Amino acid sequence: MHKNLDIDAVLDDLVAKDPRFRRDAYHFIRDALDHTQRSLLKSQKSQPRHVSGQELLEGIRQFALEQFGPMARVVFDEWGVQRCEDFGDLVFNMIEANLLGKTDKDSREDFKGGYDFFDAFEKPFLPEGTANPRAEPEAKAP
Repeated sequence: MHKNLDIDAVLDDLVAKDPRFRRDAYHFIRDALDHTQRSLLKSQKSQPRHVSGQELLEGIRQFALEQFGPMARVVFDEWGVQRCEDFGDLVFNMIEANLLGKTDKDSREDFKGGYDFFDAFEKPFLPEGTANPRAEPEAKAP
C-alpha cells in the first residue's frame, strides 16, 4: 500500500467504478484483514505474513460476528455484499487501487464457495436445530 494515497479519494473512485458495494464495505475489509493478521499472530506465534483468501474469509466471518452479532447479514446486505465472492471482488478492487498487496498465488477464485451466509452469520444466533429457510426441502419417501 502506498502511504501517500488519499484514501478517501481512492474509495470514492472505487465506489464510482463498482457501485455494487458501499464505502463502508471497503473499510470493513481493511479492519477484518487487520483482525485476521492479529488472530494469526496470536495463534501461530509467528511474524506477520501474507493472509490467504481462505484465511481472510474466516477472519471476516469472525470479525463480522464480533462487530455486528446477529445483524451481520443485514449490514452486508446494506453494503451490497451477498456472498463470499463479493468479498473477493472488494479485496481485488482494493488491490487494483493499490490499497492492498497480493502475491502471484492470490486470485479472486480464492473466495469462491467459502461459506453460506445463512450458516456463517445467522445460524449461530438461532435456536439449535433451526434449518436454513432457503435450503431445498428434503424429499419425502413415497
